[in-house]
Amino acid sequence: MRLVDKAHLLLRITSTHGIARRYFVVNGFDGALTMLGLIIGFMVSDPPPVAIIISACLGAAIALAVSGVSSAYVSESAERLRALEQLQDAMAVDLGESFHGDAARWVPMMIALVNGLAPLVISMLIMMPLWLAHAGVQLPVAPLTMAVLVALVLIFFLGVFLGRISGVSWWRSGLQTLLVALLTAALITFIASN
Repeated sequence: MRLVDKAHLLLRITSTHGIARRYFVVNGFDGALTMLGLIIGFMVSDPPPVAIIISACLGAAIALAVSGVSSAYVSESAERLRALEQLQDAMAVDLGESFHGDAARWVPMMIALVNGLAPLVISMLIMMPLWLAHAGVQLPVAPLTMAVLVALVLIFFLGVFLGRISGVSWWRSGLQTLLVALLTAALITFIASN
């Protein structure tokens, strides 16, 4: 059985597709808002060199990823083991070597990876204009402004994804998440300016 097929089967057995999607959106949103907050904070202050901004953003992205992986793994491992024990008790059989046993071992790792990689990947995309500017690439606008625009676009598309999943208006869902991001940026700007 191919690895992708096995992963799909294990997620289906445990009914955790929805959990993985939620973790992706929630932690992707956390990563995007964290990067947006850092970048807005740098914009409203006397911005340091781009290399320092990249280091600060990269540090936050890595911390979000490690936190996401470790917290999801610990909580999902406990949930999967509990579910396996309950199923074994109900069936009065050891399922350790079955697909259910595999699921109890592998699903927490898969969900942990989704939980950690979502904020990391989204943060890296938001940081792309900073890296390009640091490499000497001319951007149409200032790198911090471009990074903010990338963050806002990604946050909008996370909302669109949520809208598609829930069956509500994707446009409205995208605008709602964008509004949260804009309010966050306004709050940071207001606090940092006073």
